Amino acid sequence: MNIFPYISLVLIIPLTVFLVTGIFGKRFQQLSGILGTLGLFAAACISYLCAYQYFFETEKINAVYQTIISFKHTWLQFTVANILPLQGGVPEGRGGLSIDFTIMLDPISVMMLVVITTVSLMVHIYSLGYMHGEERYATYFSFLSLFTFSMLGLVLAGNIFQLYMFWELVGVSSFLLIGYYFDKPSAVAAAKKAFIVTRFADLGFLAGILLLSYYAESLDFQTIILRMTTENSSFITSASSPSFIGASAITWALTLIFIGGAGKSAMFPLHIWLPDAMEGPTPVSALIHAATMVVAGVFLVARLFPVFHNVPVTLEIVSYVGIFSAFFAAVIACTQTDIKRVLAYSTMSQIGYMMFALGVSGFKGNEGEGFSASMFHLFTHAMFKALLFLAAGAVIHYVHSNEMKDMGGLRKKMPVTNAVFLIACLAISGVPPLSGFFSKEEILTAAFNHNIIIYIFGLLTACLTAFYMFRLYLSIFWNKTFESHHHAEHKSEAPFSMLFPLIFLAIATIVVGFIPFTHFISPDGTSIETEFHFNLATIAVSAGLLGIAIALFLYTKQNVRAENISRSLGGIYQSAYKKFYVDEVYLFITKDIIFNLISRPAAWIDKNMVDGLMKLIAGVSEMFSEAIKPIQSGKIADYVMWFFAGVILLSVFAVYIFS
Repeated sequence: MNIFPYISLVLIIPLTVFLVTGIFGKRFQQLSGILGTLGLFAAACISYLCAYQYFFETEKINAVYQTIISFKHTWLQFTVANILPLQGGVPEGRGGLSIDFTIMLDPISVMMLVVITTVSLMVHIYSLGYMHGEERYATYFSFLSLFTFSMLGLVLAGNIFQLYMFWELVGVSSFLLIGYYFDKPSAVAAAKKAFIVTRFADLGFLAGILLLSYYAESLDFQTIILRMTTENSSFITSASSPSFIGASAITWALTLIFIGGAGKSAMFPLHIWLPDAMEGPTPVSALIHAATMVVAGVFLVARLFPVFHNVPVTLEIVSYVGIFSAFFAAVIACTQTDIKRVLAYSTMSQIGYMMFALGVSGFKGNEGEGFSASMFHLFTHAMFKALLFLAAGAVIHYVHSNEMKDMGGLRKKMPVTNAVFLIACLAISGVPPLSGFFSKEEILTAAFNHNIIIYIFGLLTACLTAFYMFRLYLSIFWNKTFESHHHAEHKSEAPFSMLFPLIFLAIATIVVGFIPFTHFISPDGTSIETEFHFNLATIAVSAGLLGIAIALFLYTKQNVRAENISRSLGGIYQSAYKKFYVDEVYLFITKDIIFNLISRPAAWIDKNMVDGLMKLIAGVSEMFSEAIKPIQSGKIADYVMWFFAGVILLSVFAVYIFS
């Protein structure tokens, strides 16, 4: 059976579940969770079958995986195509701009299908136990289905405007999920913060789309890539000429598009929403802020990578923003005490890894190792980071606190959670033979071959990652004897509905690293034959082991070593703990500058000058109406007198004019 014509069911199923549970969910609360889970199970099965057929049964052409358009419908046709004969393989005609609803399958979209449906299914199963008893249980599963539909629509989009629509729908659904506990002011504030910050980034994204589509004269990904990467085409020639501040239009377009991706992927300085977004339910953090939504920016750059690669300036921006975000977030994560915030900054750091891997990548053959490594790390990170968040949720469910100080010594009380959390920590630290080792080794190898500065900071980030993850693990499961701080003492760890996703993701974390990923995904669609670099791998593993060793020395048993070190670091530690005051800078700019120096005077002008002028006009009109009110006496004699007076005046005026 050819599954490709039916791939639209992957979108239809979660959309249908969203509508059914959203409209009728209150009548059958518990069935909402089961319906949502079964719907995602069906979507996951279709995704797995699609991936198998695409990678193993579909015939390559010239050793390249082909793009398959499963569905295409023209939604808005702006101009009629007028295509002249091909010149150099590129249509040189003008026109034909339209917005189509397209379902496009290629290696990265098929890979993302597997990631999204797998993690979403595990989150749905986990939520059956974690969210049991919640008053808005059906609403929660309805929002989960909406988010999954939005994310799947984003990765299957065949044109950039369709991707933008689903991009915004992802933002809306994440806003709803982050603010699920709407009775908590902190959750409402976090939801608003995430929505506002990403809207500013998305404004840049929209401007980039308009610029790119103007010069490429198309919104279709395949057409844009073809026209903007073929040498000597009129499209690339016109877009490459200097425009604003000396940069070409294509440079500005891609930079603005990257700003949209940086906002969604929480890259510096647009990262401030991500830690606060942990106010949502923990399964939401696993789904949105670990494996799916935050990698949308990476997917966006990968989708347009051939165009990015043709503009080295923008690709350098991607590289340096990625490595700075990775290192910056890792430093902050070393000081945080809320376990979900540690994982949030860890996510930001790992997304930075994926970004700089794209930035240092070439395009043809083995030069594209950075691209393949980035997509590989996206895949492996989805498994072990979702596992970390869900395991953290099990710990929070047991302890009733997010703070490390309320934890410690849980390894005997939560043996399964302890084991899977350890596996995930080893994976993210790059310890072989777990999945994180393989993807990180490829990223660092690509960086070493292209940019030694980025490689060095990548190693430092790897060391910090291992340190803060084992600081987290030891603080939760070792360090001291556990003492309950809550009246509801648990007899055992999480129920099976919560443990099953942990075990499944732990197994995935162990095995997915052995997938020959570069055989399936590369920037030019061919298979890449990568070599194992023993020396570089040894250095990378050593950096991770060094971080683990430091954490073991400081946190295995309760002591004052870590406290003494933090005290000796003084202002450096305090600055990192305060997240380098980036939030305070934003507050200063918005509250003290924009609100006080711009918004407040604008409000005064609006209230006193604009409104005052309107009130003056209204007052004069009222005075005039009061003055002429006696004319409307209701007496016929008065009306006849005014009528003849008017006739006389008009007659005199007419005589004067025509005389």
